[in-house]
Amino acid sequence: MFERPRSGERAVLVRLGVGAPADPEDIEEFTQLARSAGAVPVATIAGRRERPDPRFFVGSGKADEIRASAAEHAADLILVDHALSPSQERNLEKLIGRRVLDRNGLILDIFAQRARSHEGKLQVELAQLKHIASRLVRGWTHLERQRGGGIGLRGPGETQLETDRRLIGQRVRVLARRLEKLQLQRETGRQARAEIPVPSVALVGYTNAGKSTLFRAMTGADAYVADQLFATLDPLVRRLALPGGTEVVFADTVGFIRELPHELVAAFRSTLTEAREATLLLHVIDASDPRRDEHVEQVNEVLAQIGAGDIPQIRVYNKIDRLEVEPHLERDAGGEPVRVWISAARGTGLDLLRDAIAARLSRSVRAATLRLAPGAGALRSRLYAAGTVRAERPLDDGGYELDVQLPDVELLLLARTTGVQVAFAHDAAGIPVILDRLLESPVPPVAAEHR
Repeated sequence: MFERPRSGERAVLVRLGVGAPADPEDIEEFTQLARSAGAVPVATIAGRRERPDPRFFVGSGKADEIRASAAEHAADLILVDHALSPSQERNLEKLIGRRVLDRNGLILDIFAQRARSHEGKLQVELAQLKHIASRLVRGWTHLERQRGGGIGLRGPGETQLETDRRLIGQRVRVLARRLEKLQLQRETGRQARAEIPVPSVALVGYTNAGKSTLFRAMTGADAYVADQLFATLDPLVRRLALPGGTEVVFADTVGFIRELPHELVAAFRSTLTEAREATLLLHVIDASDPRRDEHVEQVNEVLAQIGAGDIPQIRVYNKIDRLEVEPHLERDAGGEPVRVWISAARGTGLDLLRDAIAARLSRSVRAATLRLAPGAGALRSRLYAAGTVRAERPLDDGGYELDVQLPDVELLLLARTTGVQVAFAHDAAGIPVILDRLLESPVPPVAAEHR
């Protein structure tokens, strides 16, 4: 039902540039995607169009070229590096006589192969079911004569499609309930970690940038590492002691990629939640990639989509062993670490990274006044448990006003929390600081850079 390519299938790859010639780097990335799914690329069709063709996406002439290439190379599958509508997929399949899979379907297939945990498998299945729901008609082409409906034309084709759609809808609801239950369990674990005030650091970055290699090097965890796209999907969480004795929770996350299907962004919310609720993000970047700046922008776009765009970042430029660059740490004008150049595979520069993380998380404590809504009792309890509350006053609406001492990073996170207002804060000299100035201040600088 899911039309997953079998390992070793011969595939013709199609990539068009819309409004400009197809970028060779995009073609190479799509080739890696195809190989990651187990396909064997035998030919690549490239070109450009000013706008997608409504019937084939690629245009009738290019469709004929794809058909000829598939016949010449005895291809089993056509992989298109674009999101196709169900009708475009059907039209191409009918013309070419071979299965057609678009970019979203290919990425879903890779995710289906790589998911290891029960939760990850449920998330992939949910995303796949939503993807194929509008493509069911392709499995019933032998009943096309009955599509018109009317007297004498109603029959098993229409009934089977309706049955399949109903069964898919039922399965989607079952999966959604199971994932909601698992998310509650994961949230309970996250809240338990929050009860013991340990900062969390999440690794984010473009796929194959070396996040899992860095996670293994930093924590000693047995994380799966491979030179392929989407090598790991399921989140890993470990504790790590930093210089000075500070403990942090380290979390690895799924890699991002250009044009990541929206259904996957929604489905893998458990993995992405680790990034959304982190105290600090380590944005891992392949320093040797000529398109690294473009990939940085694409990762930041996804972070913005999931509500993590303004969380403080340290950019970690990995794989410097491929360049003539020594490990080093870069700071901003205020002396805060913002960029670290390392090689996770060789273990060089990791001490600099640990120092940078410790410096960003152990800033001088700032006095502040928080106004909590009446329903924020759990947060109030955690603040007391952490020993950060210096005084408390009741509010007329049943809420609380607390005088606390917290690092700037924690104040910024609280300022974005529903039901919390940071009324004012003081700097080291005891001078009040307006919240807007705190948010715009160079502390933390990367948060202001990526808001």
